[in-house]
Amino acid sequence: MPNNRLYPEDDNTGASSNNLDCTYDNWDFASSYFRNVPYNDVFDENENDFRADLPQASMGVKQMELKDYGPLPLVVNIDKATKQNTSFRTALWTGGHLQVTLMSINVGDDIGLEIHPDTDQFIRIEDGQGIVRMGRSKDNLDFQANASDDFAIMIPAGTWHNIINTGNKPLKVYSIYAPPHHPRGTVHVTKPTE
Repeated sequence: MPNNRLYPEDDNTGASSNNLDCTYDNWDFASSYFRNVPYNDVFDENENDFRADLPQASMGVKQMELKDYGPLPLVVNIDKATKQNTSFRTALWTGGHLQVTLMSINVGDDIGLEIHPDTDQFIRIEDGQGIVRMGRSKDNLDFQANASDDFAIMIPAGTWHNIINTGNKPLKVYSIYAPPHHPRGTVHVTKPTE
């Protein structure tokens, strides 16, 4: 496993030997406070590398087990996890105040017109393209925008919304709900019928 140190001199600091090669690659932080922050990488370089301190899936060939890891701490490559997901909806992490789900929307399909009266929602597109529609009533979706890879969509509580896949491949998104919206461990292999 590579040594992800910010400064070369960190290799011989005499620090504790606990996971010295498991350090956050923190180039964006100049402060020495962030120089040796341990992390739990779910996508391990070596399938036999094992750390049991936090939940972690056996990756094998860079595949993680897609399941609800909450409410325990988790660090995950959300891009890889989102693109790996083939189910309509999979809860990846459910805590007391927040939930992360992965979604795969088939070509020509949509999330489904819905409203969450007490839940704000954040959706990020990792792969694909679509049309986002929102409004104060389901009969008046007066907000519309095109979105594709790396676009983020913020949906206030009480707003009707839908995302339609307009591309030629599955639309891969992850969604953050605050507070959680789906039961812990939710997996919908296909889109639920209305």
